[in-house]
Order: sequence, then C-alpha cells, then structure tokens
Amino acid sequence: MNTEQLLSAITTQARNEPDSGIVKAAMYGMAIPGVIPMWSGEGNVPTPEIFTRPAIDSLLAGETFYTWQRGIPELREALARYHARNFDRAFSHENFFVTSGGMQAIQSIVQMVAGEGDEIIIPTPAWPNYGGALRILGSRPVEVPMDFRNGRWMLDLDRLFDAITPRTRAISLNSPSNPVGWTATRDELIAVRDECRKRGIWILGDEVYSRFFYGERGETRAPSFLDICDDEEQLLLANTFSKNWAMTGWRVGWLQAPRALGPAIERIIQVNSSGTPAFLQKGCVAALDHGDEFLAQQVAKARSNRDLVVAKLREMPGIRFEVPQGAFYLFFAIDGMKDSAATTMRIIDEAKVGFAPGSTFGPGGEGHLRMCYLRDPAKLTEALDRFGNWLKIKRPS
Repeated sequence: MNTEQLLSAITTQARNEPDSGIVKAAMYGMAIPGVIPMWSGEGNVPTPEIFTRPAIDSLLAGETFYTWQRGIPELREALARYHARNFDRAFSHENFFVTSGGMQAIQSIVQMVAGEGDEIIIPTPAWPNYGGALRILGSRPVEVPMDFRNGRWMLDLDRLFDAITPRTRAISLNSPSNPVGWTATRDELIAVRDECRKRGIWILGDEVYSRFFYGERGETRAPSFLDICDDEEQLLLANTFSKNWAMTGWRVGWLQAPRALGPAIERIIQVNSSGTPAFLQKGCVAALDHGDEFLAQQVAKARSNRDLVVAKLREMPGIRFEVPQGAFYLFFAIDGMKDSAATTMRIIDEAKVGFAPGSTFGPGGEGHLRMCYLRDPAKLTEALDRFGNWLKIKRPS
C-alpha cells in the first residue's frame, strides 16, 4: 500500500490533527548547533537528587511490578498533605488520582465527560493539547478568543458564557495561563463556578502554574477553584509534577476529582496506561514533602527572569506584550508579523534563538511568539541580545 492508502485507512481525527507548532520548532531547532532553546515549557535545571534518590532506590529494590491504578497510597497521601499546606484546610487522599503526566490527566477528564459531538469551551490563546485531546476523541473544542487591548489580555465572561450550547459539557480554564500569563481573579473564578453550577456543566481546571504567581502581596499561589468550590461538585483539576519540581521528563501528574468518580477514573487509567511506575511515584513523594525550598527558588528565578525579559523587550521597537502575572512565558507581538510559524523558523536559522509560534495557540495567537524564560539568566540575556540584533536587520514574515 502507498502512503495515501495507508493514511486513508486510519481515523479522520488522527489523519487531520494538526502538528504542534511547539514540537515542530523544537524538532527543527534541536538539529541546529548553537540554538538557544526557549520553545518548550521547562526550565534548565535537572531534577534535584533529593527527589531522584528515592526513585533510584525504589528501582534498585525491585519495585518494578504493576501497582495501584489510582497511585500508590504514599503519593496520594502526600498530595493531600501538600494541598493542606497550601490551602489551609484538610484534603482527602481519596480525591487524588496519579496519572502518567498532566496530559494523561487531561485525556482522562475528556474521556469521562465528552463524547462524539460534545463541546468544551476553551479561552484562547491556549496550549494546543487541549483542543487536540478533544478532536482525537471526536469532541469539539469551542475556542473563545481573549482580547488583547490596552496592553492587557482580558477574558470577556459574557462572551465565554454566550458560547454555551446544549452540547456543552464543560468550560476549561487554565490559570495562570500558558501562553499569555493571564491569571483569573477570585471574582472571575466565582463567576465561572456559578455559571457552571447553573448550567449543570463541568469545570475543567488547569492550575499547573498556580505556584508561579507574581502577586503584589507576597502570595505563594494564584487564586484557585479550590478556594471557592466544594470537593464533591462538578470540578476536575489536572496537574503535574513537571513544572514545580523540574520533572518534565518523568511524565507523572495527577487528577483531582470528586471521590464518587474514583471507580470510573480507575477504569480509564487501567485501559490507557495500567498505572504509573511505582519507583517514579516514590520520587514524587519526596518532591511534595521536601521540595518547598526548591520550588521557592524556582519561582524567585522565574520572577527575576521575567523582569529581565520585560526590560530587554521594552528596548526593542515594534514589540507589544503584557507583563505576565503568572506562569513562566512571555507572549509578545511583533508589528508587521503575519506568519508566526515562518518567522519562528527564520529566527532559529538566522538568530539561533528558539521561540514557539503564536499561531499554534489558537485564535488570537497569530502575530505573537512565545518564549519560556525559566532558563539560565546568562543564556537568556544572550538569546535576547541575539533576537534584538536580528530585529534591527531583518523583517518578520
């Protein structure tokens, strides 16, 4: 069979799902010597030994068999302790389910609440994997563009709620946001909660970057649905060990859900992955119980790097952006740029700097580029100098 025949034999969803612009930029740039990478959402620091040592010890001790589908009890209990510390109230381990990465948590949510033809509302620009997870299953992401005006990204709640139809199963909200750094206020979260309660639809929360929050009053986390919602209502939260504790390559995350959904979640995990390796989970216990100092250092570094990037970009003509309130990305527009994907490749080739194209983040993203600034400050400075010099002599596509 030729290529066309083979492709026609797979599902329409698998055949037509667009490539991730982030992955395309990374795969292209990784093959070019000397490129400074800022395309992916991760820092430059490897996982600390205090987290890796328990995983190594567990592996060497032979803990390589099938394990609890919901996650080992030690990790679920550690998740409850971690949340109790950060939210000043009690949590039950019965509301936590360990997954093979934050992406599997999102996939599990979608598999539970959305079927063929169902809709989930997603404010954009947004991380492209949300829409991809829905389309692959035959569901439909309903993208509601945020507004960028007066130097700020804003979510129009009336527009968001007007997008609800009889097919709507959930509103998905990522705060702090990847890619724009927008962070919902407590009042905005309450408005979403109340609308979802009234309509009988789910809240799908992504608070992966909640600890990377740059409040003005010394807050250690962003406003959260956990501040205003009951544990046993229609709220599903996806999270990951990747960002807080420098564990992107470990592929371990968690899903927080009403305990009544436990058997359904367990079945979905079983058919998707048959559980997460126990030795990896032992390292995650250590991250939760002993990682507060490391996390504080990561957040301080991100804040300092954000300020460095903001100062540098403000010196460059034709650049527009909002100073992000959270996460560790700078999403910036370049005057005259019409094709962010082509411009991304040109900057890789001509400046040896790797960004991600704004077009991959959905409506409202074109005309922008995204950089991850949780990097070594010296390399970050070098990358911005290269980019500034490129802007002076080149024109964006």
